[in-house]
Amino acid sequence: MNTQPDPILLLGIGNLLWADEGFGVRCVEAFSARWKVPEHVTVMDGGTQGLYLLPYLAAARRLIIFDAIDYGLPAGTLRRVENAEVPRFMGVKKMSLHQTGFQEVLASAELLGQLPEEMLLIGVQPAELDDYGGSLRPAVRARVPEALELAAQRLRDWGVELLPAETPTAVLNDHALALDGYEAGRPAADEAWRMGDLRFHPDALR
Repeated sequence: MNTQPDPILLLGIGNLLWADEGFGVRCVEAFSARWKVPEHVTVMDGGTQGLYLLPYLAAARRLIIFDAIDYGLPAGTLRRVENAEVPRFMGVKKMSLHQTGFQEVLASAELLGQLPEEMLLIGVQPAELDDYGGSLRPAVRARVPEALELAAQRLRDWGVELLPAETPTAVLNDHALALDGYEAGRPAADEAWRMGDLRFHPDALR
């Protein structure tokens, strides 16, 4: 009889360099700084790795994803999506290549018969994406604690014991990418252009 607990993956995806696109990564960063998890739970910054995430996804029986999702709702709205609905919402109004890539990961895992049995997507409606080098906007940053609590409660529902982290620091990224270091190292607005290619900026297309 197998008494080993089901492997669980807590995954944050997105791009730190484009403001609210970094929501998922900031969530796992904050979660890792707050909680210590048992060995069968993996807390992972998935970034924009796409199909490179397939082995980790295939190894998990339960999955929690943090991401910025364009639901067409007011900025900062937090929404949960579960199980069979997750692949569909990962492709709604794709905002970047990482979402297309993660859809492929889910499809590939399903094709291999290795899609996690239980999935929870915790997504936030972004406020700003076209700010290169920018950080989370206040409306989105304010939802990070709630997102963490939703994930923590689901883990507890799955029988996971969460203990306070031994050191309250971000351990998933180098200091330059961790939230404090990232924001402190950003140049002033008059020293660096932050809005991507002006030719494709919405204001320039009107």
